[in-house]
Amino acid sequence: MRNILTSIAIALGSAILAYAPLPGLQQTITIVSGSELEEPLKILEQAFEAKHPDIKLEIKIQGSQEIINRVVDKKNDFNPTVLIPANGELLTELQQRLGADAFYEPPQPVAQTLLVAIAWFDRGQVLFPNDRFNWRLIERAMQNNNWFAIGGNRDWGSFDFLTTDPSRSNSGQLTLALWAQNHLGGLDPGRLSSPRSEALFSLIKRSVYQPPRSTDILLQEFISRGPNDADVATVYESIALYRWQQASQGKGIPYKIYYPNPTIATISTAGILRENVSGGQAQAAKKFVQFLREPQQQGIFAQYGFRSIDSNFDLKSVANSPWNQNIPGASLTISSQIIPQPDRQTLTEIIRQWERSK
Repeated sequence: MRNILTSIAIALGSAILAYAPLPGLQQTITIVSGSELEEPLKILEQAFEAKHPDIKLEIKIQGSQEIINRVVDKKNDFNPTVLIPANGELLTELQQRLGADAFYEPPQPVAQTLLVAIAWFDRGQVLFPNDRFNWRLIERAMQNNNWFAIGGNRDWGSFDFLTTDPSRSNSGQLTLALWAQNHLGGLDPGRLSSPRSEALFSLIKRSVYQPPRSTDILLQEFISRGPNDADVATVYESIALYRWQQASQGKGIPYKIYYPNPTIATISTAGILRENVSGGQAQAAKKFVQFLREPQQQGIFAQYGFRSIDSNFDLKSVANSPWNQNIPGASLTISSQIIPQPDRQTLTEIIRQWERSK
């Protein structure tokens, strides 16, 4: 009898060891992501920890440029393990600032989206009469600062444009890059430092009141403020798709998505830091990054409006996806030209121009 009880105890102990992490052996890794991934990461965190009970995730959300700045300036009160800013160029910038061995391995793309504009339906009809996004028409609206002056309803009041803070957020940087390129005919240093460029940046800065630090915060403000306090904004396509139902139900009217031409694809990219990250943490982080790239998780990202990193992935096949909701203006096939991200030197100059504008 004693032998039988001993055997049962050994079997139970083996099961516990197999499915529950031993004290002291569980790895904790800290993921720092841009706000555009906050919602899907909540779901993916639970799924990953269920699959890997020996690994615990801690998710931190910051603006994408802020992610890089805080690591370089050592402003975090925790040790980041994995960084996932909105685009991989930011990790390239970090590597240039920290050194070639900043990461355990080359950063990996995990999801992608595009920069788009949104406008409440009636505002968009007035501002873009040919149904095409136009930076110059936004400039005209900013200069007049009044909807009635550009053909809108007198009751709509002032023209209110929203974008994120370019010194902290990737979408704000891309907004200024596309806008300046359209206005100046290029982004070379001479044009960016010209009086014409200074005038454009000053107009935008005077017209954008207290820009938020991240894109999802901006869109939530856009929805809560509604028409008359927020008219047009630049955001990521993923967030615009995911929160469209919230806006439509909450305000009773929908916003419409517009694709600038050209626009820029932004690829959320995961890099495993080397500094203050142990070998065990790095191995756990590799499992997490690989997990995000698997088809099932790419389907989760699609439910939140992202495009897959796999060009053959069928977004329409994902149940409960905004890609199946016929959202006004949204399109699987993009007719706009998609241009590369500006290099870091150009974006740094854009941030500098923004910060010195009055």
